[in-house]
Amino acid sequence: MTGTGAMSALHRDGHLVLRDLLTPAGCRRIREELTPLLRPAGRDPFRSRHTHRVYGVLHNTRATDPLIDHPGVLALVDRLLLPNFLLSQLEVVEVGPGAPARPPAYDDRHYPVPRPRPALSVAALWTLDPGTTLTVWPGSHRWAGRHPATPGVLLAPPPGSCTLLLGTLWHARPPQPSLPSLTVTAHYCEPWLRTREAFLLSPGRDVARQLSARTRRMLGYSIHPPELGLVDGMHPHRLFA
Repeated sequence: MTGTGAMSALHRDGHLVLRDLLTPAGCRRIREELTPLLRPAGRDPFRSRHTHRVYGVLHNTRATDPLIDHPGVLALVDRLLLPNFLLSQLEVVEVGPGAPARPPAYDDRHYPVPRPRPALSVAALWTLDPGTTLTVWPGSHRWAGRHPATPGVLLAPPPGSCTLLLGTLWHARPPQPSLPSLTVTAHYCEPWLRTREAFLLSPGRDVARQLSARTRRMLGYSIHPPELGLVDGMHPHRLFA
């Protein structure tokens, strides 16, 4: 799909599946590196005994670095959010067989700005396993205050794909079938918003030195004009001099 076609689909549906961005070998490698870091089930916001997570992803592994600043994905996010947009959260989640459904929600609901409105965030969900499914309500990113009242559309993004979800799109997780599903989700937000994770504190400056310049900017080592993000009155990138 061309850039124009991809943007048209995103604006129409509120979601877009970008296929074949990772090879099968690439998916296996990332999974192998992440699996030892998965925490015991139950320690997550949904208190699910079926769900394992990696906390402090950037502090613990470089496996997800190429996903955060993937040029094909960021080329689309660049057209959805303002320049200097931030990485708001990085999630690594394995949903095990038998996990119950998760109810409908939209990602940037924690920002108290009335709907309808443009999305303040964009999620990039990377699929590593064939058991990944989610339910979406196409066009719901344009809704005002209403909730989903009809069944949504089931998506099964193939391994190696990245699914973009506008922050105002209603989506849910259906019951997990017999296979586990490991996903990596990078949440990006407008540069003038507070992020979900305090990336300037963790992973910290030493780890940030190992990351690409683009990723460092998305962690907050950047300035949003005229002067949001200063450190001692100067650009925070001077911290790496």
